[in-house]
Formats: sequence, C-alpha cells, structure tokens
Amino acid sequence: MYRIREVDGDDDDIADTLAELHSLTFFRGAPVPEFDRGYWWLAFHRTTPVAFAGMVPSKWAPRTGYFCRVGVLRKHCGHGLQLRLMRALEWRARRNGWHWVVSDTTENVFSANNFIRAGYRLYQPRCPWAWPNTLYWRKSLK
Repeated sequence: MYRIREVDGDDDDIADTLAELHSLTFFRGAPVPEFDRGYWWLAFHRTTPVAFAGMVPSKWAPRTGYFCRVGVLRKHCGHGLQLRLMRALEWRARRNGWHWVVSDTTENVFSANNFIRAGYRLYQPRCPWAWPNTLYWRKSLK
C-alpha cells in the first residue's frame, strides 16, 4: 500500500515536494531544512507523497547520522510510516559506515514511542543542541 524511496534533495521538483510536506506536517513550528544537504526519503501512497524523512551527518559526533526530520500527513498516521522511514535511514547510515544515529523530540509522544519501538535509547549529549525540554535519542548501528 505504501512504498518508501530515497530521493535526491538537489532535484528542484523533489525539493518542492519535501518543502510542501514539511509545511503540511510542521506548519510553522520548525524551519524548513536545506534539502540539498544529507539524505532524504519520501513515502508514497500509490503515487502520492504522504510522508518524508531526512538525515544529515551529525555536527556533534563523528561517524554519526542526525535524523533531522520526519513528517507524516495526518490522514496517513498509524500505518507505521515513521518506523519504516527510520529503518530506511538506518540502512543508509550503515552503508555510509556510520556507527550511530541520533535525533531529538520535543513534546511529541508518538515520535518518542516510535524511537523506543525502533530500539533508540534516551541519552544526554555532552553539548545539547535543542530546547531545554528536548529528549535526545541514540541508536548504535554496530
């Protein structure tokens, strides 16, 4: 029913699709990422993009990917898309030779539970990069 595909954020049409999904899932709650940096995925329902995710090299730790964004259109929530997108980016991180994936959540119980389901653990980074009430997540790929 759904398929996930790694896409090229340098492609203008893909970047427009990612930006539209970002707008529809984050509204104005987060800045639009630079889609020409890192790795990006789209989830499709038939031929319609309904979710996206992105990962960039971490600024805070070597050989680590930072899971920087994931958004699923409300109508398509509850179908395991966030978990499937997580698996796709973990596969890419392993191919890149990275040892960890890190991420963060703030006041998002659904995402926090998905991180737990996917085997991520809470941790306290030496240099926290987000809000004071942020939860930081890490998963070993070794």
